[in-house]
Amino acid sequence: MESNATFTPVKDLTYNQAVAELDSILRTMQSDSCDIDRLTAYTRRASELLAECRRRLTATDEELKAILADLEK
Repeated sequence: MESNATFTPVKDLTYNQAVAELDSILRTMQSDSCDIDRLTAYTRRASELLAECRRRLTATDEELKAILADLEK
């Protein structure tokens, strides 16, 4: 992840893209070359990505439960 990266809006990412970006942020933050001046931006972005991934997982779980409940009727 570049220190001057412009982030794509979270809503425009696929789930897999969001997870990959989270992985990239984590690797960057754990590295010895992490730009301390960007640490807040990385943390904020990771928080946004996590919230969106959680929202999508919850929505998918609810949709699957509804589908399975319909099958049992």
